[in-house]
Order: sequence, then C-alpha cells, then structure tokens
Amino acid sequence: MKIAFIGDIVGRPGREMLKKYLPQLRKEYEIDFVIANYENASHGFGLTPKNANEIVSYGIDCMTGGNHSWDKKEIENILDTHEILRPLNYPDEVSGRGYKVYEIAGEKLAVINLMGHYSMPMCDNAFRKARDIVDALHVEGVKNIFIDFHAEATSEKRAMMMLLQGKVCGIIGTHTHVSTDDFQISQDTAYLTDIGLTGCRDNVIGMDKKVPLKQFLTGMKGHFDIPKKCKKILQMAVMDFSGGKCLEAFKIKQFDDNKLLKTDAWIEED
Repeated sequence: MKIAFIGDIVGRPGREMLKKYLPQLRKEYEIDFVIANYENASHGFGLTPKNANEIVSYGIDCMTGGNHSWDKKEIENILDTHEILRPLNYPDEVSGRGYKVYEIAGEKLAVINLMGHYSMPMCDNAFRKARDIVDALHVEGVKNIFIDFHAEATSEKRAMMMLLQGKVCGIIGTHTHVSTDDFQISQDTAYLTDIGLTGCRDNVIGMDKKVPLKQFLTGMKGHFDIPKKCKKILQMAVMDFSGGKCLEAFKIKQFDDNKLLKTDAWIEED
C-alpha cells in the first residue's frame, strides 16, 4: 500500500494548496491513502465542520490533530461522523479516538495520533500509550502502523523512534511547522522529525510576521493571523508499506509556482 502524509495544514493558504495540487499528486504517485494533520486548518487554530468537509473533498482520507484540536468547539459534533483523530494520550474521558484501523489495498493499516509533553497540555504518557497500543495491534494481527507524533521537542520525537523502530512502518513528527532534513528508513521504519507545514512559507510558521516580530522585540503578545497573500508550499511524505515494513519513502515539496522538489529517504544500513 502507498501512503501519503501531509503536515500541519495552516489556514486557507494550506487548503488552497491541497485543492490545487493534491488530486494530481495522488494520481501521479498512485497513492492509496492520504493522512493529513488538521489542527491549524481553520484560520490557524483548530478545525470547523465546513473546513473538514472541504479538506476531505480534496482527497484526504484521515485527519490527525494535536494541541489545537479543540480550538473550534464545534469539532465535537463531527468527531464520530468524520475520519478525524485526536491525540491518543488525551485522557479516556475526552471525546474522540486516538487511532483507527483501515483496510487499504488488501492489508490493514493502523493510524495513531500522539502528542508530546514539552510545552504541551497535560496528558497521559505518550511513550507508554504508544508502546501499549502498538503491542495490542500486533496481537490483533495489524502490522502496518503509522504514527503522527505531534510534539515540540525533537528529542521526544527521536526517542519515540528509538522505542518503536522495527515495530511500526512510519513515525513522522508535526507541530513545529518547520521541516527537518532527516527522512530515513531504519529497521524497516520510516522516520522524519518534522514534515513541516502546508501553507504560507514566507512568514513565521505560516502566520503573518507582524505579531511574532512584535512579540520577539517587545515581549507583547497578540493574535496571530494568516496572511491574506503569501508564497505557499505543500509538504508531503509518500511511503510504501507492506507486511509491517516501509519498503521505500520520499518527500515532496510542492511550491505554488509549480516547482516540485522530491527527496528520497535514505536507508540506514544495519
């Protein structure tokens, strides 16, 4: 099965990039299933039902969240009707689900959403939750497992890789909106510390630069806004899973001027 993962969709610019490029990318690379992180999709904070339907219409099969999952309260109304996940390590009393198993190209695929700890809301231990659910999925015969680890600290993401490599097909980080240059396959597990945002690429993590610069210069906070006009990017990882292994992987950077960069993940030899 060929799986694609798209990082934090940030506001209208991110949604516009999905509309313009995702259908053709999905067809060109024969992608079976597309996962995308939604937590910034509605003006940078959370997800509305309207935008959820919009995103699905562009070819997204499953959406993962993070610390902004609840910013739009109306998301509560669609958690059970849409293919939407929230971090698994929120307490059990919280509505929604943190993972789901799908049937793709004749094989089962489990998608897990996790949230880190540093600078994040209080939640259950991500590493224990990850270990336990992966073990449980293996008992159920589910071998193809993908994790969106939504975390600030690169050390947490790397540690999750050390914990689960060889046990899952892929672990890709989200949240920082800044892509890292460490896409690899190690012990049959694809890993990327952060895939980076899909949205504005010429401001500050997808937001207009005015308020962040004021905050850094003066310490005075303000409301972050999505620029009305900007240069845009869509960032997507494509991975080939089979039998609990990632066979190959590459990352696409699709720019709004139609330029496309494709980089293969390197394979870490034993």
